[in-house]
Amino acid sequence: MNRSQVNSSVELPIMEHFYTIQGEGRHSGRAAYFVRIAGCDVGCVWCDVKESWDAELHEIMSIDDIVQQVVNAETDFCVITGGEPAMYDLTRLIDELKSNGIETAIETSGCYPLRGAIDWYCFSPKKFKAPNEEAYQKANELKVVIAHPSDFEWAEGHAAKVPSDCMLYLQPEWSKQERFLPLIIEYVKNHPQWKVSLQTHKFMNIP
Repeated sequence: MNRSQVNSSVELPIMEHFYTIQGEGRHSGRAAYFVRIAGCDVGCVWCDVKESWDAELHEIMSIDDIVQQVVNAETDFCVITGGEPAMYDLTRLIDELKSNGIETAIETSGCYPLRGAIDWYCFSPKKFKAPNEEAYQKANELKVVIAHPSDFEWAEGHAAKVPSDCMLYLQPEWSKQERFLPLIIEYVKNHPQWKVSLQTHKFMNIP
């Protein structure tokens, strides 16, 4: 399903949706319903959900059905992720979730302007496709994946452009964690404006 063929005020291509514990960043440890929207053109080589990239491989769900699944979980928090969820107009999905008393968050590379009044904007820029300037203004949380020693300087370049109250996180790329986590720990000790983010859901063996 080409994203241009999706009427996102009615439906979205969904790879998966599930109730779990947020494993990363500011809301780590919090119960959250994840809605993983299919479709991505960023192409991160270390992406752990490459199967989300091709929207044609995944079912189309109505907004009503998505929202009902979240409501049925009796959660107060929904994370919209991907793929790259900002490829789509998320206005109605976010509005419907919020009208049911559910706080919303997005995890995005910032490559596309966000359509929808999200409560929490997690900006995770990637080297493979440049973010748009709006992402820096909207960011509540900057989460940079560290997979190479040069990524620390790259992270600082992004941190210089986000609001002063934006929370800053450095997260080791999972397959290189043994190498880079000690470097991140030392970096954060020397640059305490940053915090360490870990993929704790992988340690807990949950989605």
